[in-house]
Amino acid sequence: MSGGTHQGGMSLIVRTVTRWLKAFILLFGIYVVLYGHVSPGGGFAGGVVIACAYILLTLAEGRERTARLLSERLAAVLAVAGLLFFLGVGLAGMVGGRAFLDNFLVGDSGAEPALASGGIIELCEIAIGIIVSMSLFLAFAVLSRFRVSLGDGDETATGEGGAS
Repeated sequence: MSGGTHQGGMSLIVRTVTRWLKAFILLFGIYVVLYGHVSPGGGFAGGVVIACAYILLTLAEGRERTARLLSERLAAVLAVAGLLFFLGVGLAGMVGGRAFLDNFLVGDSGAEPALASGGIIELCEIAIGIIVSMSLFLAFAVLSRFRVSLGDGDETATGEGGAS
């Protein structure tokens, strides 16, 4: 496209396809997190998929539009909340003289694998999914503020607001 018909982001086609796919990508990431104890996947893999949805949205729409949906501050708060949730699940296992992360929600061992069949594993996977997705999004957001220009043998790194 020519001229300044859109602010930040990519072409109209890329932005439209991204708008269509973002919900499916997020839903798949949530599925991978929730069913990671009975199928391949889990908190880390699902967190990466969820982070990729936000990263794709940032690349397609631009940083300013994505910040309205998920700001860096909110992502940091959610990452810390996920970490505290994981710690809380671990400490809850210690109630009654048990070990850290002891499965205090022991399920029926003969039950067929289902969403609620893993005891605290689902809770840990959810916490890990939140931590990984928000941390990866934050890493991308911070790194995307910098660019490295290589020309005539000199290397300059500039931040968001300044030139060197």
